[in-house]
Amino acid sequence: MSPHQFWQEVYSPGSFAEETREGYREIYPATLPDGRVVALPVRVLPGNGARAVASLIVNQASFAVEDTLAAFMAEDARRFVPDIVVGVPTLGLPVAANVARRLGHARMVALGTSRKFWYDERLSEPLRSITSPNGEKRLYLDPRMLPLLEGRRFVVIDDVASTGSSLAAVLRLLHGAGLKPQAALFAMLQGERWRAAVAASPWPDLPVLAPIATPLLTMGASGLWKAAPP
Repeated sequence: MSPHQFWQEVYSPGSFAEETREGYREIYPATLPDGRVVALPVRVLPGNGARAVASLIVNQASFAVEDTLAAFMAEDARRFVPDIVVGVPTLGLPVAANVARRLGHARMVALGTSRKFWYDERLSEPLRSITSPNGEKRLYLDPRMLPLLEGRRFVVIDDVASTGSSLAAVLRLLHGAGLKPQAALFAMLQGERWRAAVAASPWPDLPVLAPIATPLLTMGASGLWKAAPP
């Protein structure tokens, strides 16, 4: 599969089963709740090359794939009866907008990484992610958005939960602002490392949901990637 072909189609159940029976080389078939499959590329993590992940970059996905993921996320979001959704930059923003529209909302609250002159530094947190480990940014909540969240039910929406560092920053930011989310919703849960961030947050029992979940991968003796032990 060519690089530009990943994330472009939703395949029927069982697609790629034969090719990945013994392990994964370039494709990880991620299974949706209804059994259909999205083909994700295997990306080797920086370091000694012994670990890899199945990658999802939402703004490179087809609209059909984004819509499919957002439909499942909106279904999960309805369980928490949110008045509004909070989108996490950068790749969580298009998904959050898609989900908000499906919920019938007129708008969403978008967190940002670009500081505007009217922002309050107290409504910010350092932000790092697995895709930009050396590029620390700050995550901001526009103080003008506080009235939309105070005393209201809301869910946090992002694209992928991996190490949990971005999620931890979001939860610290919200807690510092006196806000509590009902849940955190992702397009994909990547491995299990994000669980530690939730456990260490002010809300260790916060529900975290996603339509697809993929494991951390390790190289097997056959030269193919295998799911790492939990």
